Amino acid sequence: MLSNGAGLLTTAQGATIVAKQQSPETFVAGWSQEARCRESNVGKGEFAGRRLADLTWAETRDAIAQGTGVILPVGATEQHGLHLPLATDYICATELALAVAPATNMLVAPAVTYGSRSRPLTGGGQAFAGTTSVRAVTLMALITDVLKEFLRHGFRRLVLLNWHYENSNFVYEAAFEAMEHTDAAKILIFEHGLNELKPETIQTVFEEDFPGLAVEHAAAYETSVMLHLHPELVHFERAVDDRSARRTWYDIIPPPADITTRSGTLWKARRASAEKGRLLWGEIVPQVTEAIERDLAD
Repeated sequence: MLSNGAGLLTTAQGATIVAKQQSPETFVAGWSQEARCRESNVGKGEFAGRRLADLTWAETRDAIAQGTGVILPVGATEQHGLHLPLATDYICATELALAVAPATNMLVAPAVTYGSRSRPLTGGGQAFAGTTSVRAVTLMALITDVLKEFLRHGFRRLVLLNWHYENSNFVYEAAFEAMEHTDAAKILIFEHGLNELKPETIQTVFEEDFPGLAVEHAAAYETSVMLHLHPELVHFERAVDDRSARRTWYDIIPPPADITTRSGTLWKARRASAEKGRLLWGEIVPQVTEAIERDLAD
């Protein structure tokens, strides 16, 4: 149905209907509560998919009025070896947010898909094609602005869920700035999507030589999670076990070649499996869910 701007609506069959003119303000003010419920059909636990971007403005308004919160996933566009996509970090952040959203009455906002610059010791560094990063001040400004918009809309329960290691600290600073002049809301900041793993899980996934999550870039941990979540995006036949020639406890600028790897994988990706990913996901999701339920109850 098309409008000619003069109050006439033309159907696909060519029929013309005279429409009563009214301003958007009049339309919204005159929309009955019954019509609002009928159009939005929103209630706690009833947001299909839980993605904020899929809702109408009316559904968003009603969700906010019911105390629904919002999760902002934060990731990066960064190399993840020869076998994982550049989108790995924001895919995992978004999937984790979607996994915890129904039980915690949250919506999931579109992810921040660019992150702080990749560092050789934890992400392989900036030299890999496709790794596209922003300055820390840019990242913090973007997250702060988005959080302030959520607060302006009326969201009072907010979560920052980060998956990109190098974004740590910057996401906290952004949240602090957004909340500095209000006490009407609360934000939980997950600088990492995981607290800790059970010893038996560490043994199963990493066997005898767990290097720590900071080194597990594009290795068994992330590869297993992606095999569980999105096996269609994993080229496991290309995965390699790799390690840098030396690992310093400090950074160097410009970075020498021997503190990173040629593949972009920092440890043993060939150990990964979908079953290990299922095991990991089974620990990650409850930890985040429990934290939100404990400290951000609706």
